[in-house]
Amino acid sequence: MLNPIVISVIVLCILCLLRVNVLFSLMISSIVAGLCAKMPIGQIMDLFISGMGQNSETALSYILLGALASAISHTGLATILSVKISNIIKDNKYLLLAILVIISILSQNLIPVHIAFIPILIPPLLSLMNKLKLDRRAVACSLSFGLKAPYIALPLGFGLIFQGLIADNMTQNGITIAKTQVWHYSWILGFSMFIALLIAIFVSYAKPREYKEINIKEQENTDTKLNRKHYITLIGALTTLIVQLISGSLPLGALIGLSVIFGFRAVPHRKMDFLMNEGVILMGYIAFVMLVCAGFALVLKETHGIDSLVNSIIPYIQNSKILASLAMLLIGLVVTIGIGSSFGTIPILAVLFIPLCAKLGFSTPSIIILLSAAAALGDAGSPASDTTLGPTSGLNADNQHNHIKDTCIPTFIHYNTALIIGSLISVSIFG
Repeated sequence: MLNPIVISVIVLCILCLLRVNVLFSLMISSIVAGLCAKMPIGQIMDLFISGMGQNSETALSYILLGALASAISHTGLATILSVKISNIIKDNKYLLLAILVIISILSQNLIPVHIAFIPILIPPLLSLMNKLKLDRRAVACSLSFGLKAPYIALPLGFGLIFQGLIADNMTQNGITIAKTQVWHYSWILGFSMFIALLIAIFVSYAKPREYKEINIKEQENTDTKLNRKHYITLIGALTTLIVQLISGSLPLGALIGLSVIFGFRAVPHRKMDFLMNEGVILMGYIAFVMLVCAGFALVLKETHGIDSLVNSIIPYIQNSKILASLAMLLIGLVVTIGIGSSFGTIPILAVLFIPLCAKLGFSTPSIIILLSAAAALGDAGSPASDTTLGPTSGLNADNQHNHIKDTCIPTFIHYNTALIIGSLISVSIFG
């Protein structure tokens, strides 16, 4: 319990529960971790600021994706989609949730705008959700599932990046595997999350929940016919995906997608500055949280607390693969809650876990599943994760959705429990 990482993560969770701003909470927790490791305060801040640069590509991606989402909104495409969704679902809240899950999945694999679509699409639907008395915790779980499960289970878009990291880090640590093989086993984790999603929707948050009515712009008379600028916008979004897949660079894909939209005048050039500024407004806060998360991650790494955390459990797991699996998953959970990024957690955990798994005789499928789950654990439920920040950015547009109580806790309980259970069952099968 005196481990710097454990203490700093506990401090982070307490501060967030007390509604301290996430940025402040991360900075304070970083200082706590460093001080627990007996680092000078100057070294802590130097590490923190240096680490922020490690997430610069992610932060730039979010800003450009925010601009892309803003451009899509200004062409009217997002409004048309909102109206069509409203017309389709009528009074069926479950159909609405299903549509939101599908759109979230597509945002990871087909049109990679990631969470940038949420503050554009969700606020116009809040009034409809209020009329349906739909518990927004169910919506948060639906959006989080679509943001998280695809990259674990599907080798497309962000999934290709995540699974590539799994394969690369396993190979670097002595177990050679192609990234195209990862999903053959990681889909089990996605299926476990799907079961958790059904429980959240039909059991945990099925009861009606009252919200105050909000005043939003009526959309009933919106023209839903697609025109030239809408088609250009769709081409721009698809171009973003194609360039990202070819180049491996999401910022480059977003930049070229925006160039298509502006170049063919789907949005007038005079609005270019406005849309970029709006992209910063939409995604700037989350982008900066990601930068601060990287700083926090480097401080945690330099405390060497992860090594001691792993070494402290070895005497207790002996030769039990189930106990070893559970211990590794819990360590992954603690680390990822603090870092807030499953992608950034993979290299840290791989160095420690893969030699341990090899020593205990784990099969390759089991190692894939454990490393994927350990990295993903905590992403859903972390106050600093885009998987939770994204849904809150849309659902709290009328200040009736709390980030911790209504997004983080529900997603933490359902998805982390599912990932742990799914992992342990898989290990017992694959050995």
